[in-house]
Amino acid sequence: MSSPLLLLGRNGRRAVSQVGCWGRRGTDALSRVDALAAAAVAVPRRSIIDMSYSAHFMDFKGSSIPSSMKKLVVNTLSPDFREAVSVHTAPVPTPGDGDLLVRSRYVGINASDINYSAGRYDPSVKPPFDAGFEGIGEVVGLGLSASARYTVGDTVAYFHNGAFAEYAVVPVKECVPVPSVKPEFLTLLVSGATAYIALKRLGDLTKGETVLVTAAAGGTGQFAVQFAKQAGCHVIGTCSSNEKAGFLKSIGCDRPINYTTEDLAKTLKKEYPKGIDVVYESIGGSIFELAVNRLANKGRLIVIGFISGYKTPSGIPALKGGLLPVKMLQKSASIRGFFLPHYVSDYREALGSMMQMFAKGELRCEVDMGDMSEEGRFVGLESVFRAVDYMYAGKNLGKVVVEVLQPSVSNSKL
Repeated sequence: MSSPLLLLGRNGRRAVSQVGCWGRRGTDALSRVDALAAAAVAVPRRSIIDMSYSAHFMDFKGSSIPSSMKKLVVNTLSPDFREAVSVHTAPVPTPGDGDLLVRSRYVGINASDINYSAGRYDPSVKPPFDAGFEGIGEVVGLGLSASARYTVGDTVAYFHNGAFAEYAVVPVKECVPVPSVKPEFLTLLVSGATAYIALKRLGDLTKGETVLVTAAAGGTGQFAVQFAKQAGCHVIGTCSSNEKAGFLKSIGCDRPINYTTEDLAKTLKKEYPKGIDVVYESIGGSIFELAVNRLANKGRLIVIGFISGYKTPSGIPALKGGLLPVKMLQKSASIRGFFLPHYVSDYREALGSMMQMFAKGELRCEVDMGDMSEEGRFVGLESVFRAVDYMYAGKNLGKVVVEVLQPSVSNSKL
């Protein structure tokens, strides 16, 4: 007997996997993150499958799932995002047994998007391949195994390759349940988690220490400032405008430095003659060299990126590192690299903690959707190109986010 779980939509729609739901789970952020991490969740099984849910799946809240969608695809390897990537029309994918089909509402922009389009993370992957790392939206379809943890209508954030798409099929293990589709939750997946885990595992922060955060008003810098301050440290943050300096003050930064109006090297040497205990560094090049020179004895420099070199053919900024071993030895200092995928075991705890802080009003998640840009708000998948340019021009204050699809208006009687 063939399974009733494989349903064919009206008008010759593709086959999709769907079952009825047996009750919504709790919305508490921590409990739902714990549920995500569990290897299996014991749930009661229906003895009879409710076939009426096929209509609910195919026409969630009156907004039917289309047969095609837009997505961004890397066609040629290049650090020039506009050259490497183009908009494609493709069929809306069907979720497998352990997958969710998510209607994307927002996607996040990361400096590493152009590293990915340049093929720097996995040389074995050849174009064409899908672009984007993170998104947030509503579940509009799911497989049988996935239905043990989710149901149609749940809201999830996801960290998954190919996120720059109007609909995304995402494995359950790469999804995080969130209370609502707010872009603020999107800021935690990569930017927040990077700052939280890097400082906790590599910073060895001690109350009273001095911490320097470069690009402090950016997507991940804003979190590094807040976490260092919560640890009882004196926090310095570099930025490129007085507006950003004011923002940094508002999230607890003790000494914002606008490097367009102040000499960063002279300011650090004058105001912090004993050096900097911890540096959270994402720019590279001359800023990295300056940070090395200003490290205190036993100082720790955490490299989370080097954006100043990403647009170059090599992806690496020029560096005068001949005396680096000597400088490290003289100060008993260290340089520590951080790459988020290497710290998967820390991810659940980090996300749960940050969600709890956000819910309590203890964490600021600043989002920049381009409202103040020349061409206006980033709306629609095509605006990802503008958003990437905007971030690389250093215009953003907070995490750059694009609104992909606007919320649907429900006319359904289901």
